[in-house]
Amino acid sequence: MNILILGYGVEGKSAENYFKNDPSLSEHTKIDILDHFTSEDLKSVNYDDYDLIFRTPSVRPDWIPTDPAKITSVTKFFFSNCKAKIIGVTGTKGKGTTCTLIRDFLTSLGKKVFLVGNIGLPALDVLPELTETDVVVYELSSFQLWDLEKSPEISVALRIEPDHLDVHKNFEEYLSAKENIALNQTPNDFLVYFKDNKNTKSLAELSPAKKLPYPLEEKSPLLEEILNSLKIPGAHNKENAEAALLACSAYLGLDLKTLLETYETELKSALENFKPLPHHIELVRELNSVKYYDDSFSTVLPSLEAAIKSFEDIPLVLIAGGKDKGVNVEPVKRLIFDNPRLIKAVLIGETAKKLSENEDPEKFYLAGNNFEDAVEKAKEFAESYLERAEENSDTCLVALKKPIVPPVVLLSPCASSFDMFKSYKERGDIFKSLVNQLPES
Repeated sequence: MNILILGYGVEGKSAENYFKNDPSLSEHTKIDILDHFTSEDLKSVNYDDYDLIFRTPSVRPDWIPTDPAKITSVTKFFFSNCKAKIIGVTGTKGKGTTCTLIRDFLTSLGKKVFLVGNIGLPALDVLPELTETDVVVYELSSFQLWDLEKSPEISVALRIEPDHLDVHKNFEEYLSAKENIALNQTPNDFLVYFKDNKNTKSLAELSPAKKLPYPLEEKSPLLEEILNSLKIPGAHNKENAEAALLACSAYLGLDLKTLLETYETELKSALENFKPLPHHIELVRELNSVKYYDDSFSTVLPSLEAAIKSFEDIPLVLIAGGKDKGVNVEPVKRLIFDNPRLIKAVLIGETAKKLSENEDPEKFYLAGNNFEDAVEKAKEFAESYLERAEENSDTCLVALKKPIVPPVVLLSPCASSFDMFKSYKERGDIFKSLVNQLPES
C-alpha cells in the first residue's frame, strides 16, 4: 500500500508511526510525506501513485484534487477502526476542560479511559491497544470534524461562536464542520448540548440521537453540592462539569439522578482534585496584593466573556489582543469597554488598532509596545489603582463605600497568538516568565 501524508505536525507523525509499527503493514507499505506546501502545490501532486491520502488538520479537504474515497484523516481512520466507545466533544471553547472532567469522572469509577485529540495523545497512538471495554474521550476541532462521516456514540456540543475564519471561508462553513459530530448519530446514541446558544441548538436539531440539554433549568440540591466541589473559578467551568456529568450518565446507561446518588463520593473527589488546565485562567503569582492570571488559551469571545465573569466582583486590568483572524471585533470591544469592573485594557498585537478605534485612551486603554511592555504597564496601573484606592481617592470602590478589593491582572487575549508567538502555549509561558520576573516593591 502506498500512503501519502499531507502535513508533518503531531497528527502526521502519528500516522507515519502507526503504519511503520504495524507488523502486518510495515513491510508492504510505502509512506511519502509532504510538508511545508501551499494549496497550489497540492494541485501538482500525482495522487494516482497512492492508495491512501492522509489529510492533517492544516489541510482543507477541497485542496486535494483527487478521488474523495482515497482521502482520509487521523480522525476518520480512527473512527473506522476503533473498538472502544467514543465520547466526542466539540465547541468553540471549553473542550479541553470538559474532556478532562469526563476522563477524571470515569477514571474515578474504575473505567480505563484514553484521552485523545488536541488535549491528549494523537488518536492513532492509542488505537492498537484499545479494547471493547475501554472508552475514548476525543476532543474534536472543526478541522478534525470537517470531513468526518461517522459521529461518536456520545457527542458533546458546547457553545459555538465564530472562530478560525482565517481558515474557514465563513462561519457557515465552520458550523457545518462542527455539525458532523452529530449529523451521523443514530437514535441509540446520545447528544449532550448547550441549550443557551443558537448555533449549538441548530446543530442539535440535526441529530437523531437522544438529546441531553444543559444547563439544567432546575438543579437538585445534590447536583449543586457536587458542582460546588469544583475549586477553580468561573460559572462556565461548572457548566462544563454539568456537560461532563451528562456525558458520563449516557455512557454508563444511568439517568443523572442515579449517577449522582450512586457515585456522589467519587464525583465530588474528582471535582475537588481537578486542576485548571495550563493557560486556562491559571493563577501565576500574587505580587504586591495584585494577582496575575494566565488565560492565554482565550482566542475567541466566549473565552474572554467567561474569564471576565470569573472575576465579576474584582477590578480588572486586562491584557488583550493578538492575530487578526477576520472576526468582527465590535462585540469584543463592547465586552471590554462597557464592563464597569474593567479599570484598564492593555492592548497588544494586530487587533490592538481595531480594538482601540474610537475609544478614549485616557479612560479605557493603554497600548503595549511589545509583550514585556504590556505586562509592565499592567503591573504599574494595577498597583497605582490600588494605591489610589487605599489613599481614599475618588474611585468607584470608595464612592460606593465598599471594601477595597485589589485588582487582578488578566491575560485573556481573545485572539490567536501567531502574530507574535508560535502558539498560545508559548504566549502563556512567556507571560508567566515575565510575571515571575516582576520585582516586588
